[in-house]
Amino acid sequence: MSDPLYIEQGGHRTWLKWHRGRRKASDPVFTGSRILEAMRLGASVEVDLVIHADHGCAILHNFDLEEETTGNGLVRETSAEALRQLHLKRNDGTVLPDRVMLLEDLCALLAKEAPHPDALLQLDFKENFAALTPEVVTNFGAAVGPVARSMIVSGGDFDAISTLAKSAPNVQSGYDPCYGESLARLQASGDFSAFINDALNTAPDAKMIYLAYDIVLEADAAGFDIVAPIHAAGRRIDAWTIRIVDETTIPKVRRLLALKVDQITTDDPEGLIAALAS
Repeated sequence: MSDPLYIEQGGHRTWLKWHRGRRKASDPVFTGSRILEAMRLGASVEVDLVIHADHGCAILHNFDLEEETTGNGLVRETSAEALRQLHLKRNDGTVLPDRVMLLEDLCALLAKEAPHPDALLQLDFKENFAALTPEVVTNFGAAVGPVARSMIVSGGDFDAISTLAKSAPNVQSGYDPCYGESLARLQASGDFSAFINDALNTAPDAKMIYLAYDIVLEADAAGFDIVAPIHAAGRRIDAWTIRIVDETTIPKVRRLLALKVDQITTDDPEGLIAALAS
């Protein structure tokens, strides 16, 4: 089997993003070995960022430690050194030999092993602008700077994303409007055109627009091609997240491919490639 990087159909390439560093469904999340593999192969891969007590970012999804690690309490109240001593856990609670990484740890690994020119690491910032301190911004820029050309920082608060991106020249920015007021307005109005135009106007510097895949398909069912205005604005679109590959999700993926999304986020890139091939 070839490496699960992308699907080409009708002259369009759609990348498969390794969600939380997973190549296949059985992989644990955020392990350095998988992330480095993805970057070496030229994959698109995503990790999450949460602020810790020493004004830096940990590679974790949750604000508390219990579910993902051997620690307890809030990431925000835990020091960098304490975080580095914690082990990651599988979804079933099994403790892994892999330890929690900080952003600077991951960037240092990438600086030692230069990523493939096509590789793109998405840093999905889980917090908002109010959580940023000058120290967090400075530390982000210092960590990301040496490998910024291979990175895109994303999130639902574009003020936060823009601020972080400006700290590291050459890092791209991305915007996800599927939260908060933007999503509430869409749910109330059903106006997909207004929703996507608002997203493009809110984040004029965003190279990638991240949309929940069900929104893309709901717009399509309503007769509105939500991908077209994104491409017309010179941006790319990521449809997230295909968590399970089965008979219910494969037709949805095929429709996303037909709509020419630029990237599909999935927990099982390897399984998705195999299912589409069969």
